[in-house]
Amino acid sequence: VQLQAFGGGLVQAGGSLRLSCAASGRTSSNYVVAWFRQAPGKEREFVAAIKSIIGSTSYADSVKGRFTISRDNAKNTVYLQMNSLKPEDTAVYYCALKIVSIITRQPNDYDYWGQGTLVTVSS
Repeated sequence: VQLQAFGGGLVQAGGSLRLSCAASGRTSSNYVVAWFRQAPGKEREFVAAIKSIIGSTSYADSVKGRFTISRDNAKNTVYLQMNSLKPEDTAVYYCALKIVSIITRQPNDYDYWGQGTLVTVSS
């Protein structure tokens, strides 16, 4: 399975960005895709996740109400719509996939990772 994350960029505080995570290769139809982020000098942290079939979601408290994760199974793509961005959202954002369809928040639980896309929010 290969994951490709894209859509990052530079945006002013209060602005919006949409990240995409495209999956390719052989996988079951039942899995979890999550977004994590890592700011300079900090550990990688969970942002949001979605189950591929039933679409249930989970969010970190720091992004709840501002970010929305969604999926398009026909395109094997998961999106992260980020609104009301803050400078503290600045980080490299990674998408990850786990083949067991239980949402967890630990990076080590995920089996496949994309290359990351940089989001910079200026104040």
